[in-house]
Amino acid sequence: MIKLLSALFLPCLLVMLFSRVTYNRYVGLGLTVALIAASAYKGYTHAWWLVIVDALSLTVGFYLSTRMMNRTIKSA
Repeated sequence: MIKLLSALFLPCLLVMLFSRVTYNRYVGLGLTVALIAASAYKGYTHAWWLVIVDALSLTVGFYLSTRMMNRTIKSA
C-alpha cells in the first residue's frame, strides 16, 4: 500500500520540485527519471504495475510543471 501511494505522489512532486529549482521542466523530468531508474536498478521496484503508476505520475508532474512554469513566465 505504501509503495502504491509513493508511486502515485512522489514522482509528480519530484518533477515539480526539480523543475522549480532548475527552471527547466525537461531537466526536472530527466532527474526524476534518473532517480526512478536507479531505484529500479537497486531492486525497489518489484512489479510492472508499479512502473506504470510511476510513469503516470511522471506525466502528471510534467503537465503540472509546464503549467507552473508558464504561469511563472506570464507573471514576470
